[in-house]
Amino acid sequence: MPGYDAILIPGGGVREKGELPLWTQRRLDQALKLRRDEYVITLSAGTIHRPPPLDDAGFPILESIAAAHYLITRGLDPKKVLTETSSYDTIGNAYFSRVVHVAPRRFHRLLIVTSEFHMARTESVFRWVYSLDVPPGSCELYFEQVSDEGIDDQVLMARKEKEQAALERWLPIQERIHTLEQFHEWLFGEHAVYSMSTHPFRATGQVLDTY
Repeated sequence: MPGYDAILIPGGGVREKGELPLWTQRRLDQALKLRRDEYVITLSAGTIHRPPPLDDAGFPILESIAAAHYLITRGLDPKKVLTETSSYDTIGNAYFSRVVHVAPRRFHRLLIVTSEFHMARTESVFRWVYSLDVPPGSCELYFEQVSDEGIDDQVLMARKEKEQAALERWLPIQERIHTLEQFHEWLFGEHAVYSMSTHPFRATGQVLDTY
């Protein structure tokens, strides 16, 4: 199998002092294990479900920056790490990764690495966003999932239920959006995370521990 142009890693949360939760570390470790000479693109500014931790100077710690530091401290050349710092959810991960890095650099073969609990929605969203306004086969997407081992059973069940509900909620939207122009209009006009005309729903309870 030829190598990829880039490996993309969706954000999975960040804790105090830039510590990454176990499932995020596992995604990053898998990318390090699989890569040859590809770029690694870390995704996400943060999440709408909890405020970002602050560094010692009072600035927010962004998920993708914390993930990039994790990779670099484990030997990855900083010049091979790209960060995406605009997204706050999986749909944003896909859109901003495409317009900020993948399209300008003309990356063609992409590997997306995420957790098992996150994979079904991730694959659905990325295949949708990366298919808009491009001929079939223009961008090849591959997916690699890592284990959910170590996550509390009840917390994991709550997150899986939320993932399934979110996937079912987005599928009808995917069916009516077929161009990048339509997607942009919807993202910034209707999507609660990015639109100024609505307010996002914030998770509560046990599922919050997975953000």
